Amino acid sequence: MPRYAFKLEYDGGPFCGWQRQAAQPSVQETLERALARIDPAAPIAYAAGRTDTGVHAAGQVAHADLSRVWEAQRLRAAINHHLRPHPVAVVVVAPVDEDFHARFSAVGRSYLFRVVTRQAPLTHDRGQVWHLRHALAIEPMQQGARHLIGHHDFTTFRASQCQAPSPVKTLDEVVITTHPYPHGQEFRFFLRSRSFLHNQVRSIVGTLERVGAGAWAPEDVGRALAARDRAACGPVAPPQGLSLVAVRYPSDPFAGAGAAP
Repeated sequence: MPRYAFKLEYDGGPFCGWQRQAAQPSVQETLERALARIDPAAPIAYAAGRTDTGVHAAGQVAHADLSRVWEAQRLRAAINHHLRPHPVAVVVVAPVDEDFHARFSAVGRSYLFRVVTRQAPLTHDRGQVWHLRHALAIEPMQQGARHLIGHHDFTTFRASQCQAPSPVKTLDEVVITTHPYPHGQEFRFFLRSRSFLHNQVRSIVGTLERVGAGAWAPEDVGRALAARDRAACGPVAPPQGLSLVAVRYPSDPFAGAGAAP
């Protein structure tokens, strides 16, 4: 059976996350229902990252085995037709080898977390960012983030229900930048690793927010990490600011595929 990779965008607000769950709308179920409309075998879709409830994606990757060969652009159009009106879109489709797996072939994942600080309520970005009414200082957050770079036991920043076999991960990069925002300021947290623990990104951002707000010193982040205790973590940031923006593979499955109209 021919295998296809899909690059997906979605608004996570209406979903319980990527993974199919009983009696709750999921991105996986939504995509699989669209695939079933064009393929009688009702393909199963596998994703690179099991995003949580309310978490968005701008670069999720999934794959599925179909019953027949499709031209990529026609397949994309057919799937998107059956995805309507859900806030999910396939932006690129590419045929891949049968040994390609969206999750297990991935060698890196990147997440972006957006925070907006301003007094007025949000309109255009409502549900897409974490809205704070107090100011944040970027330099202390950058200093605190440096304690997390590298190979560590991230028990402190791991959800209690995390099913990963080990809390040890290598965090390759944490970049925090600030950008103008109408009547306020936007902070962007970019995190890159081979893989992440459940709630790791949101736990890190929530902890760094405490540093930016002046409630924690930058050195407190290192102490929290060393404690290897979930109770030492700062508050967990809400899901709406988080988006899976890129998945990296040894060889880009979409190289040359483009996203032609």
